[in-house]
Amino acid sequence: MGLTYVTVTVRIPGRDGPAYEALFLVDTRATDSLAPTSALEKIGIRSVGRTTYELADGTLQEYPFGLGQIEFMGEVTAGRIIFGSESAEPILGATALESVGITVDPANRTLKRLPAIPLK
Repeated sequence: MGLTYVTVTVRIPGRDGPAYEALFLVDTRATDSLAPTSALEKIGIRSVGRTTYELADGTLQEYPFGLGQIEFMGEVTAGRIIFGSESAEPILGATALESVGITVDPANRTLKRLPAIPLK
């Protein structure tokens, strides 16, 4: 099975100023999104907290996070963005996907829109 990527733009919420745009790996097992620290700092996103995350290999790692506006596939949402290492691949997490009603089609690994966002 292949990996799924989508072009994502991150900026300070509610502002038209500088933005970070990149190809993000869609990771439905990741709760939050992640981008390289220098890219987030360059557009003015600042750390507002720290959280411990469990990595794919089972180890625990604490990372700072900021709040950003996340845009992809013509949709806009906002959420936590982890300040990753400079070599980190940008990740679009499940929270951003679910908040705009987009899922991964497991048969062909493409993104698809739900007919409506569940509110129940």
